[in-house]
Amino acid sequence: MITIVGLGPGSVSDLSLRAWDKLRDTETLYLRTSQHPCVGALPASCQCESFDGVYQQYDRFEDVYVEIAARILRIAREEGEVVYAVPGDPLVGEATVTRIRELARAESIEVEIINGISFVEPCLAVLGFDALDGLQVLDALTIADAYHPPINPALPALLAQVYSQSVASNLKLTLMNQYDDEFPVKLIHAAGADFAFVEDLKLFEIDRSPKIDVMTSLYLPAMEDTSSFEALQNIIAHLRSPKGCPWDREQTHKSLRPFLIEEAHEVLEALDADDPQALYEELGDLLLQILLHTQIAVDDGEFKMADLLRNLNAKMIRRHPHVFGDVEATGDLAQLSRIWNEVKQAEKANDGERRESLLDGIPKGAPALFVAQRYSQRAAKAGFDWHDVSGVEEKFKEELAEVLSANSDAERVKEIGDLIFVLVNWLRWLGVDDPESLLRETNAKFYRRFRFIEQRVAEAGKPLSEFSLDELETWWQEAKRQPD
Repeated sequence: MITIVGLGPGSVSDLSLRAWDKLRDTETLYLRTSQHPCVGALPASCQCESFDGVYQQYDRFEDVYVEIAARILRIAREEGEVVYAVPGDPLVGEATVTRIRELARAESIEVEIINGISFVEPCLAVLGFDALDGLQVLDALTIADAYHPPINPALPALLAQVYSQSVASNLKLTLMNQYDDEFPVKLIHAAGADFAFVEDLKLFEIDRSPKIDVMTSLYLPAMEDTSSFEALQNIIAHLRSPKGCPWDREQTHKSLRPFLIEEAHEVLEALDADDPQALYEELGDLLLQILLHTQIAVDDGEFKMADLLRNLNAKMIRRHPHVFGDVEATGDLAQLSRIWNEVKQAEKANDGERRESLLDGIPKGAPALFVAQRYSQRAAKAGFDWHDVSGVEEKFKEELAEVLSANSDAERVKEIGDLIFVLVNWLRWLGVDDPESLLRETNAKFYRRFRFIEQRVAEAGKPLSEFSLDELETWWQEAKRQPD
């Protein structure tokens, strides 16, 4: 028999009568830690033995919890009964309890839980906050080990176990991936004790607090309602509902197709302009298209957002075995690309997808320069390529000669198409992996220079058509001398 007692948040007066009776009747009480305000006020008949020494033996808390759980199970086997006490409530943020219950279940050992007040209730008391307003309760240690916080920013969050400045430092770095550096937060110290108090800080300041100790928690207030992915999903679902917008309700996957392409190109335009504000606005418009398609799929019973996210998360982990698995990588980009493609091919094989050509899988409806570059890459990887760049240069001359010697415009057009494909290959040899972007840059350069000519024409006060080509060429050369 294993009995696990919750000691509450601090004061011995917060212990339940049931917990007090059990402690009073216990000869030996095993404590996860003796660093708790009520330990000194426990019944005098109760001899306490703590596992504080285990914390000194291991570098990782996971190992500490495994060792404590194993010791409790061993004592239960040897003595027949053991009473184990933890801060707060046994079922709120107690990893050792989770481990003990799993081990006990496997050995058919009975576990009794005597609940206590968790850290949550006294934190709510000092904050004056109702948990039913959507409070999220999380472990600061888990968040500190992550790269992005699994928190809905439109709802408040309470993070336990901010027990050191080191934890607070790692924690704030993760939180800053979602919250502003100066986001107002609260450090709650010793909640439930007579000396409880709250610090109002900016997020970037939390690891500078000298008052952090084992009873410190962090409170993150909610951002505005529209700051979360969930809020956006709700808006889109509302628009598609009977109470929503007639236009949104009528849309289908096919009807939205041109908007998806248009928004993607506007994102590219913002990237080319190196305009961060335009970029986040255009990325938002592109995300809107993804959510509209997903909500249509939900409405039609095809799939849900959770399916999309689950598949994408699994794919990213699967295709990075050198990060999430046991594959060793040197960091060489060619090796990483090979790993990615090998995993991708294995996925296709497992899905039963049969490709007749190495070129299959490249979307034929994509921009033509993109497709040409991908075809060129695939063929080169298979060994169908020139030995050196001089080969592609000679091929360019050959294709150019065929353009110039063509007997008709129709034939000449076809030969120009071949010439363009050779140019894409030549760019690949020169290290240009995105000819589409290169051409966009060239288009932008032409736009700037032609606008220069138009400005000169406007200053002259005559229509552009009234200027000779030589006059326009003079301004063109002047435009070329302007800084890009």
